[in-house]
Amino acid sequence: MIFIGCAGWSLAREHWPAFPAEGTHLQRYAAQFNSVEINSSFYRPHRRQTYERWADSVPDGFAFSVKIPKHITHELRLAGSEAALDEYLGQCSGLGNRLGCLLVQLPPSLAFDPAVAEGFFSALRQRFAGPVVLEPRHESWGNAEPLLIKHQVSQAAVDPSRISNDASPRGSQGTKYWRLHGSPRIYHSAYDLPYLQQLTQALQVATEQAVATWCIFDNTASGAAIGNALSLAKALVIAAPDRRTSTPL
Repeated sequence: MIFIGCAGWSLAREHWPAFPAEGTHLQRYAAQFNSVEINSSFYRPHRRQTYERWADSVPDGFAFSVKIPKHITHELRLAGSEAALDEYLGQCSGLGNRLGCLLVQLPPSLAFDPAVAEGFFSALRQRFAGPVVLEPRHESWGNAEPLLIKHQVSQAAVDPSRISNDASPRGSQGTKYWRLHGSPRIYHSAYDLPYLQQLTQALQVATEQAVATWCIFDNTASGAAIGNALSLAKALVIAAPDRRTSTPL
């Protein structure tokens, strides 16, 4: 399955006609998309009951990717985070079987320290067996692939690229995750049709390898994410029967 969605479920007004008029923002969003990335968990905790309510708001087959708090990644810098992981996982596990993935986004200043990384991912894996995706932003993490594979952690493909090895998914190949921030103006710019066509082909190749495949648009600041995600979802439905004869976007 390909999970397509956005970082958050805010619906830009110009795209309202594509969604039901009734329901909460999340319910309306989930009528068109099968996944969402929760970024607010990075900034503040949510009660377990809040996650449970979100899970009850979406249809079967919908999945949430939940960003690990900045307290763990940016303040503790992965070290000594066992108690914080317990608190966070106790909250987001309220999603139940809708919890599709954990996202670990690192600060640009955090270099790869094998001992710290080993300790963190060992602690995380003692507590969580599901898909984990890493978005590193320091060049030294190019040396981390053996450790990521050991702990079954995938590395996201990122646009715009932040380091030399993040243009395509790396690490564990059990999950492939594209995280698209907008280019050339990060968080604002919409992706053009040629880019989305190339992306459609890359996602289809990933699914042919029978791995869980995610594509999250984070170019939300000016509302471009929703339009890009709608276009990509439409293209993949059209292209699904036979990639060789897929209709252009």
